[in-house]
Amino acid sequence: MSNHRFSQGRRQILQAGALSAVSGLIPSFAHAADDKILIGYWPIASGLPFFVALEKGYFKEVGLNVEGVKFASPNQIAEAMIAGRIHGSANGTASAALALAEIASPNLFKIICSNPSNVKYVLDEVLVPLDSKIKAIKDLPKDAKIACGPGIQNVTLTKIILEKNGLSNIQPIELPVGQHVPALAAGQVDAVYTLEPSGTVGKVKGFSRILEAGVISKYMLGDPMAPWFGGSATLTTTIIKERSAEVKKFITAYAKGVEFIRKNPDESRKSLDGFTAIEESIVKEVPLADFVMFNEFKQSDISYFQKYFDVFTDRKIFTKTVDVKSLIYTS
Repeated sequence: MSNHRFSQGRRQILQAGALSAVSGLIPSFAHAADDKILIGYWPIASGLPFFVALEKGYFKEVGLNVEGVKFASPNQIAEAMIAGRIHGSANGTASAALALAEIASPNLFKIICSNPSNVKYVLDEVLVPLDSKIKAIKDLPKDAKIACGPGIQNVTLTKIILEKNGLSNIQPIELPVGQHVPALAAGQVDAVYTLEPSGTVGKVKGFSRILEAGVISKYMLGDPMAPWFGGSATLTTTIIKERSAEVKKFITAYAKGVEFIRKNPDESRKSLDGFTAIEESIVKEVPLADFVMFNEFKQSDISYFQKYFDVFTDRKIFTKTVDVKSLIYTS
């Protein structure tokens, strides 16, 4: 992949405001090795299918050498995909960050699995300190300090939540997810829009409480039960074309990870320890997102997924419409 293509793609992502303040933390490994499949992941609960597949040895079972690469933000994962340093993303990688990468570098990837969440399958939530007197998002002070994860997806979603609750004047503060609960406990912020396992960690340790969960489905999609396809597992089109036999094996192993979670939700949670900030002693408390493989998408799923992307287009964050259906992998 040419340096020009990466430079152009990186510049467009920067112009869209997608790169977080911690962009300098992008791992400095070389281009993805021919004998490995390198997958970028963000340390949140919805990356579970990839974590399970690694820990259970599903990739090794099909003869693949797969390695997970941890990143500080989804935008860094997208940049690394454009640069050719990794071959794809695990679940939990922000779908909007991936879409921005697709705009910057067309035909970059295909979605093999996505992780919808809502008020039932909880991933997204607003937290406040344990001793906060706030009972609803709309009750937050007009000058409240509200944090969110790094990157344009998290900032935009936080703004939408606040706008829907009459707090459009607040500019969210970007913080790595691992700092969300400590920032609440230290009184540095009044609330955070965050993703699991942050809510569970804060609750169990007595630092914070969940003010409201499933906030994107409710405030952005208009229905608490609507599936929010906030994160996606992908493979680059380069590896799909150049290593098609291995890709099919990879997807089979990944799907096995999804199936294990569906059949063994409690046991699967153990794989969160080591990949996320949550400790083994409290993994059983973590709620799980849902998971939809590429061949399981219903038309209603695609419609909600598209509705989500169209919000970013309407807000001029996407410079053009991104067609969800065309991004989904076909075998």
